[in-house]
Amino acid sequence: MSGKRKSESQIGAAIGMAEVIYHSAVRSIRKTHGNALVGLFLNIVQTVLLVAVFYVLFTVLDFRGSAIRGDFLLYIMTGIFLFMCHIKAVAAILAAEGPTSPMMKHAPMNILVSILAAALGALYIQVLSLLVVLFIYHVAFTPITIHDPAGAMSMVIAAWFSGVGIGMVFMAAKPWLPDFVQLAAQIYMRANMVASGKMFLANNLPGFMLAFFLWNPLFHAIDQARGYTFINYNPIHSSAGYPFYVGLACAVIGLMGVFFTRQRASISWQGRR
Repeated sequence: MSGKRKSESQIGAAIGMAEVIYHSAVRSIRKTHGNALVGLFLNIVQTVLLVAVFYVLFTVLDFRGSAIRGDFLLYIMTGIFLFMCHIKAVAAILAAEGPTSPMMKHAPMNILVSILAAALGALYIQVLSLLVVLFIYHVAFTPITIHDPAGAMSMVIAAWFSGVGIGMVFMAAKPWLPDFVQLAAQIYMRANMVASGKMFLANNLPGFMLAFFLWNPLFHAIDQARGYTFINYNPIHSSAGYPFYVGLACAVIGLMGVFFTRQRASISWQGRR
């Protein structure tokens, strides 16, 4: 009987934790805008504007010949969607409640809940934006075909997961070096405008240039996503597992740093955020 009660209490605790994470995720989504629909609309507009800018850029610079044979806008969107998912995850984790936040004074709240809520909130808004943009493009403009939808979506998750891991490393260092971490995170996110490889194909790069991009998990995720999306492209220089391994390694390092910081955090640090 005691074993049964213990099992039921564990299930109840898990349900209670899931509920706390859910409400924290909703709160993290509403940070950007009080109205959830307006927040979603703004994110969709941001994504569409990026797609439009890169479409014009590719057209003006005559890069269309280097794209994959198939839907040119879909080629651009595979890069933009994963780029947005990655950097939004990094930004969300970096902005999550830290060890000195007043929210940590409430008993159900802890660092792990804060991280999971920020990560899931970022994933929710990006996937929803992705689906809305693809649906509108498919219905209003031209029907699209994705060669392997499950594989393409797995790369979206890979881009998000690696962003979460990298964001956790930044989050762990933030209480110690707040200004430097903010600057480093901004440089990382801006550098990914080029380093993510969304403007070109890994198969088309010469060997000496690949070394400048292969370190980046987002580069691998985007290249593999295009392989899953287009039947005419077979990525040979990137790995589907690399973003997950990098994300996992960064998440472990980030968690170690976060819990180390939590044990030494001072409430006076709150003013340094």
